Amino acid sequence: MPSRPTPPRPAPPRNRFGLPHLGLGLGLRTVHYEALLATRPAVGFFELLTENYLATDGRPARIAEQFAEQWPLVLHGVSMSLGSADRLDFGYLRQLKQLAERVNAVWLGDHVCFTGVAGRNSHDLLPLPYDEANLRHLVRKVRAAQEFLERPLVLENPSTYVTFGRSTMGEAEFLARLADEADCALLLDVNNVYVSCRNHGWDAADYLAAIPYDRVVQIHLAGHTDHGTHCIDTHSAPVCDPVWQLYAEVERRSGGRSTLLEWDEEIPPLADTLAELQKARRFQASGARRLVRAGAVGSGT
Repeated sequence: MPSRPTPPRPAPPRNRFGLPHLGLGLGLRTVHYEALLATRPAVGFFELLTENYLATDGRPARIAEQFAEQWPLVLHGVSMSLGSADRLDFGYLRQLKQLAERVNAVWLGDHVCFTGVAGRNSHDLLPLPYDEANLRHLVRKVRAAQEFLERPLVLENPSTYVTFGRSTMGEAEFLARLADEADCALLLDVNNVYVSCRNHGWDAADYLAAIPYDRVVQIHLAGHTDHGTHCIDTHSAPVCDPVWQLYAEVERRSGGRSTLLEWDEEIPPLADTLAELQKARRFQASGARRLVRAGAVGSGT
């Protein structure tokens, strides 16, 4: 009796929001404005730090509009403070919505954290206990923000330096449940995964295995500062080899996602930044080859 053919393995999940794969992108920084507009390099997209472009008709607004004419843009904020006990700032959300419309942002988002208390902004991304109460709180606020903005939020895993005794679940589980219950998207910062796992003794492989990749629409890569006993997410150096290896695993699991390089301190010339970004292609290709060998995707994917 002839043996039955082995059924094909399912393809890796694509994002459930129908958002496009934008390729390789850069965080837009002022030191690169002129060189980028003069040379128009083959960059897939740019990410704007939201707060730098809100409520202004000055040079930042004009620059954003110039870039929007030539490249897809996404918005990434640091002030939504979703984890705060404060109410949502609908004035901020209104400005964010207007900016997104002005630059035709493909998506927008923030971080799973809080940034202040009683209306005071700490200008830092502060961590949360990962428990049921905070999960319920975040789900309510994310759903309310998405309803106002009329689009899904793309929320990033933070880099953290402390944990809380009241936490009842791991960070990756918390993110997965938040994404499911609030019906939001995720921005997976691979450098933050490495930094937080190093700082807390977590297993990075377990962390990545718990992520729902059908909700991941963007990946961040960056460098950090390693102090031996701990790491700080400084965005001041090239991406290190262990982070590249985690990125290759993310590409393997996800089937490929829009990937952006962040560099915020000691920013090198544009040519060096672009060269660092292009390293990602090696790890994307490596992940694709492994998927094809495993039979998970067709050669045309």
